[in-house]
Amino acid sequence: MKNYAVILASGSGERSGLNIPKQFAMINEKTVLELTLDVFSSHKNIDEIILVTNPDYFELTNEIISKNNYYKLEKIIKGGATRQQSSYAGISAIEDTNANVLIHDAARPFVTHEIISKCINALKEYKAVNVAIESSDTIIEVTYDNIINNVPDRKYLRRCQTPQCFDIKLIKKAHELAIKENTDNITDDCGLILRYNLADVYVVQGSTDNIKITYPMDMEIAKLILKKESR
Repeated sequence: MKNYAVILASGSGERSGLNIPKQFAMINEKTVLELTLDVFSSHKNIDEIILVTNPDYFELTNEIISKNNYYKLEKIIKGGATRQQSSYAGISAIEDTNANVLIHDAARPFVTHEIISKCINALKEYKAVNVAIESSDTIIEVTYDNIINNVPDRKYLRRCQTPQCFDIKLIKKAHELAIKENTDNITDDCGLILRYNLADVYVVQGSTDNIKITYPMDMEIAKLILKKESR
């Protein structure tokens, strides 16, 4: 069974405080996108990569790709207006009906080979897999007017990361059900599996370094992580 990676790089990065989407920001000598592609391209069990990019930066994406030898990168396609639409565009580009797909945020450049391997191994038993880490903070649930409604037990809470990984038939079915329901605001692929009760979602351990670059401070944290990894 082949393992496909769908890298989502179609966000606008409005919260990053940058003048360019965060996936194109430079960390030392490489863009965030390149750092992410480097990890998946070099993993021995990733067979093909599909890159979903921001339509407004399609040419820039191609320029970046042309400078690198990403021989596993099979397709570069344009994303949609929402993450859900971009994710569906990515998985729809996979014609293989007997495959696994790992959907990953391009803005998480510090995913590791170990995490990817854990996901692929878990897919031998489960059809849906998420990556998550424990929460060091107490999480509260509030009402619409910001009154605490519930304080869940922290030992049952996790902070989700990517990749999120699936049997290709399963995740396509989930997206097709969402389209029929005219739902396009789900920001989490595992959330679609749970919404339609299609399968159990198994959780593998992530890493505190597997951050999603979102805010200006995250770029500084990313530089520190990269410096630590290069030692």
